[in-house]
Amino acid sequence: MKQTKKKATIAVLAKESGVSVATVNRVLSGSQKVRRETMELVEQAAQKIGFYGKNAIQQQIKSLMPKFRFTVLLLQPGRHFYETLGDHLNKSVNQFRNYQISLNIVFLDNLSPEHVAEQIIQNAKSSDGIGVVAASHPLITEAIEIAYRQGVMVTSLISPLSADCDVNYVGLDNWKAGRTAAWTFHNMCSESGKIGILIGNHRFRNQDVKESGFRSYFRECQRDGSLLEPLFTYESRAVAREMTEKLLAEHANLEGIFVCGGGITGVLNALQENRDRKIVTVGFDLFDRTRAGLIDGTLTLCISFPYQRFATEIIQTMLDSRLQDGESSAKQSYINFEIFTSENL
Repeated sequence: MKQTKKKATIAVLAKESGVSVATVNRVLSGSQKVRRETMELVEQAAQKIGFYGKNAIQQQIKSLMPKFRFTVLLLQPGRHFYETLGDHLNKSVNQFRNYQISLNIVFLDNLSPEHVAEQIIQNAKSSDGIGVVAASHPLITEAIEIAYRQGVMVTSLISPLSADCDVNYVGLDNWKAGRTAAWTFHNMCSESGKIGILIGNHRFRNQDVKESGFRSYFRECQRDGSLLEPLFTYESRAVAREMTEKLLAEHANLEGIFVCGGGITGVLNALQENRDRKIVTVGFDLFDRTRAGLIDGTLTLCISFPYQRFATEIIQTMLDSRLQDGESSAKQSYINFEIFTSENL
């Protein structure tokens, strides 16, 4: 004979939860006298037996969660790296189940120090923490300090920032990334070959430190003379292409190009049209164009962020800053980079 399924009553829920009926009633009424751990125990039992009020219990638990609003200021929309990072940031919020986190991602078209500083100051009025990608500038420093005085700590992303107050950092170990790139050229280029360096903007400290690490490696190898003075791309694909063509035209013994900042697409386009020249090239960020470059040989090695780990650490760092109970201290989080060649795509 078929057994009739027991009706999911409050009494059944109480028994399944291991608590009293009175406790279940307090949970359902939204009483503040029930510990959250007990509410979660009741909610799990409600899911198990199909209790009609399980959604209401979930809402009661959610209402007790600490609430935080974070803002992340990223660079131009349309750039693969920042759009991908934004997507992963939105996904990462869901991993922090014990908190209600509202995430506001702003893509900045205007990268002037004045505009970025204004965005930091304005968003500090409605945010519990701010993450920002920005170049070093006195106006940015001042904005960080204003936000800090309002109780909002800034987390610098990708490129470290500093101020008289605490500033978090989440990004690569740029010194190590520069030396890793140098190791590649040291093992693949001849002693007499020249190596060009393309930098987007020295005010982005990550690029400056990468170049310093790059040069330090070659000084140790006593090959500093093979490095050319850096050319600036201003993070522009078109300028990067022009600078690559300039290097190819002016240096017959050019054997390598280190793309320290933005503009890798322009570099690869120029190299594709000069396939008769064998150039060792190292750049950053794995996406469709750099993947194609690795496959066709115009890009030798790509150093890339592990996006999901990076995004999760950004949220964790901003959250930690809010949970320190007044004991403010800057956190430095270095994300291990990934290395890609044509053989491990």
